[in-house]
Amino acid sequence: MRYFELLGFQHVILFVFPALIFMILLYVGLSRSHFMGKNTEERKMKIVHSYPGNLESRNSPFPLILFLIIVGFLMWTISYTLLTGILGVKI
Repeated sequence: MRYFELLGFQHVILFVFPALIFMILLYVGLSRSHFMGKNTEERKMKIVHSYPGNLESRNSPFPLILFLIIVGFLMWTISYTLLTGILGVKI
């Protein structure tokens, strides 16, 4: 039994709002920012393949946020592996 009845509700709010903010920021990051090249606008408009049901695919540029997530993950794994070995931490 909890002393404060609203503590469970506070935990739900503290989990839901950061998740919603993260989803909104990820959407904006995936849809709005990408690497700009010489033919970026042409690639965004040119239809590469058409599928049944009026679905079309384009060869659009790679989103910047995905590149940053991949680079950050690789940096973390390399540093974690090296620091675990150097410091002699038991896993």
